[in-house]
Amino acid sequence: MLKAGFSLNKSTFELSLTEGKISEARIQGDWVMGNVVPVFAEVKQQLQQQQCTQLHLKGEHLGDWDSRFVLFLFELEVYCKVQNIVLDMTGLPDAAQGLLKQASAFPVRESGQKENLQKSFIAQLGQQAQALYKQTLIMLTFVGEVYFSSLRLLRGKACFRLQDLWLIMQECGPKALPIVTLISLLVGLILAFVGAMQLKLFGAQIYVANLVGLGMAREMGAMMTAIIMAGRTGAAFASQLGSMQVNEEIDALETLGISPIDFLVLPRMLALIVMLPLLCLYADLMGIFGGLLVGMTLLDISVVEYLVQTRSALDLNDFLTGLIKSSVFGVLVALAGCLNGMQCGRSSSSVGDAATAAVVAGIVSIVVADATLTVVYQIIGF
Repeated sequence: MLKAGFSLNKSTFELSLTEGKISEARIQGDWVMGNVVPVFAEVKQQLQQQQCTQLHLKGEHLGDWDSRFVLFLFELEVYCKVQNIVLDMTGLPDAAQGLLKQASAFPVRESGQKENLQKSFIAQLGQQAQALYKQTLIMLTFVGEVYFSSLRLLRGKACFRLQDLWLIMQECGPKALPIVTLISLLVGLILAFVGAMQLKLFGAQIYVANLVGLGMAREMGAMMTAIIMAGRTGAAFASQLGSMQVNEEIDALETLGISPIDFLVLPRMLALIVMLPLLCLYADLMGIFGGLLVGMTLLDISVVEYLVQTRSALDLNDFLTGLIKSSVFGVLVALAGCLNGMQCGRSSSSVGDAATAAVVAGIVSIVVADATLTVVYQIIGF
């Protein structure tokens, strides 16, 4: 019987070739901090020299051990898998085998081993199409659940707390006024300034009031408010529901027989549907006020002239178009935030990913819906 081994202080790893290409390794001593343990690189050289196909580990004389021993076994297991060597560890303590199993839960590549990660264009296209199909099914399922939850609300059978609804409405409405005020005022200023530069060429400065009033009432007021709420409230919804998903609070609601759609999603959607049109009206007024500031300072237009011209340019339908858009935007922002929150993973990083996805989905859906509604208004003459 051929033997090859080495001993370092109290820790030893004796490798012997028993018969054919079957090797046996006896592990002895204390594999703990403070003792010099065998280096895996030397063990690897001996395994390469013996060219065995099976390796049996014996640990009858193994003393105390810690994580250094488990790390050594992990490196040995990875090497044996790469070299197609059958590794038998039944002779080792059960605790060591259990820790090794946990350490092997994530595959690790040997240095120099390369994986072919390149895929053909057709394969990538198929994977993207399959992912889009699954995401579409998830979205349609979620929208269907929200629809049935809305029907239960109309019948008075939806399960949620009015206190939560008022709290969410406060978060979506009054606490959003500072940022809505700032952005709407600046948008009105920009519209008026850009229009003034061109209208002054024709001596038609007074029509800056028409430009700002129609722009804010029909388009910019609703859209800018919705984008603000998508970045502020939509991300907050996704983070809140994502954190509840991580903490398994949503699973607890389902266990108690409470619908998470009724209890969590429905009050958030109702809050945005109610508060976003009100914020839209406020944004329209702030935008008109911003245009008034430009008219007074740069165009020498009096307050009365500007307000009279604005009144003559706008009617109730102009404000109504913006209110309808804002209601639709409120539904889209709530659905985007709640959907990504409910689909969040179980890790903390997934919460951030859900918030990012909610903002992106919300803004994209707002722009698409605005373009669609604008075309519809043009067709019906509204």
